[in-house]
Amino acid sequence: MDWLTPEAWSAVVLSLRVSLTATLVSLPLGVFVAHALARWSFPGKQVLNGLVHLPLILPPVVTGYLLLLTFGRQGPVGGFLDQCCGIVFAFRWTGAALAAAVMAFPLMVRAIRLSIEAVDPGLEQAAATLGASRLWVFATVTLPMILPGILTGAILAFAKAMGEFGATITFVSNIPGETQTLPSAIYAFLQVPGGEGTAIKLVLVSVAVAMAALLASEVLAARMARRLSGT
Repeated sequence: MDWLTPEAWSAVVLSLRVSLTATLVSLPLGVFVAHALARWSFPGKQVLNGLVHLPLILPPVVTGYLLLLTFGRQGPVGGFLDQCCGIVFAFRWTGAALAAAVMAFPLMVRAIRLSIEAVDPGLEQAAATLGASRLWVFATVTLPMILPGILTGAILAFAKAMGEFGATITFVSNIPGETQTLPSAIYAFLQVPGGEGTAIKLVLVSVAVAMAALLASEVLAARMARRLSGT
């Protein structure tokens, strides 16, 4: 693509890869946590809720540093994964996906939780009285009704992951071709003479992708809602 330099185009492709990976890997956990917060009562529920939303409150650099301390090769989790499984997050694109997932997770959970809370609990209770297990009630009653919320949460998380910068650059640095995502590339091009033109092009790409994701979220969620309502 002549409109972008190979380095800039590489950053766009890597951002899409990181964002898709972050969204798809965290989605099952997001649905589980949202359902737990919306429907269950258990000790530490408010603590879990606070931990889920903590990345929205903390400075992204702090989140990235905490990820480095935890998932770096010298960290308790990162060191264990490196020794036992050969999985490395720090300064790898997988670490960029992890940072993006952590930062986007609150938005995903919030959207799905609101969708679950909008479902009439009586419908779930009616299914349970017929002998259905919790898992079967969720799969056959709750899940079909919250699909628009799941889709909205996933797309919002994808858009957030595409724009993540602070936690990513702190955790995995800004390595071209490995961890240099779209925001990191914009920052890098703004630091060199004559790089403003490429930076502006990347800004336009970033805005276009974010707007497309948000519009897709609205359109697909509305279509799913109409299909579920039978109109």
